[in-house]
Amino acid sequence: MATRANALAVMAKAPVAGEVKTRLVPFLAPAQAAKLYACLLIDLSTRLRSFGAADSYLAYAPAGAQDSLRKLVPKEFNFVAQRGRDLGERMGNVFADLLAVGHRSVVLIGSDLPVFPLEFLTRAFALLDGSATDLVLGPNRDGGYYLIGMRRPVPEVFDGMVWGSNSVFRLTCDRIRALGLTVSRLPPWLDIDTPADVAALSGHINQLDVKRQRRTLRWLNDWRRGRMPAPQQAPNRSSTR
Repeated sequence: MATRANALAVMAKAPVAGEVKTRLVPFLAPAQAAKLYACLLIDLSTRLRSFGAADSYLAYAPAGAQDSLRKLVPKEFNFVAQRGRDLGERMGNVFADLLAVGHRSVVLIGSDLPVFPLEFLTRAFALLDGSATDLVLGPNRDGGYYLIGMRRPVPEVFDGMVWGSNSVFRLTCDRIRALGLTVSRLPPWLDIDTPADVAALSGHINQLDVKRQRRTLRWLNDWRRGRMPAPQQAPNRSSTR
C-alpha cells in the first residue's frame, strides 16, 4: 500500500557473474563486472535514503532474487518483482503495479548511476505533478535513458523497442508525441554499460565524492592499481546488456 503520492523504483538485477553488465565483458571479467554492478547498486540505494519525497522500491529480477538483493540495499526499500519478456514489458508492468497500489506518480531509474543528483528526482516529480507534462525522460550518453516517469500506464512507449540501441531515447520521444502526449527532458547523466563508460568514470576518479560513492570508488582504485585481473580488449561489436 502506498504511503506517499510518489513512488521511486530502481530497476535492479541480482549481481551474478555472467548475468549482469554483459556489455562490459570481455573488457572486464564477468566477476569483475558483477562486482562493479553490486558496488554501483549499493552506493546508489544508500544515496537514495536521503530522498524523502517518494516511497522507494527495488524492482528486482530474476524471480527469487529478493533475499540476496535485500542484503545490499537499505531496509527502507520495498520490493516489487519485474515481470515480462523484455525490458520494456518489465518496466511497463512496474509502472502498472505501483500505480495500482495508489501512487499518483512513478519514476523508474537504472541501478548503475554514479553520484546521481537527487535534484533530478525532485525535478522529475515536480514536472509530473503539473499539468503540462505526461512523461519525463532523462537521457544517457549512449542514446538510451536512465530515468522515465509517468502518471498513468502508457505501455505503448515500450512496445517493440530495440533495447540497447543508440536511438532508444529519440524513438521513445517520437512515440510519446505520436500518442498525443507531452514529454519533458532532464539533464543527461552517465550510466555504466560499456568499457567507454568505465573509462569515463575512471577518468573522474579524483572528483568522486567518497561519501556518496564509497564502494564504487574502492572498486575503481583496486582496478586501477592492478589488484584485479587485467581487463581484456573489448571486441568491436555490439552486445546486449
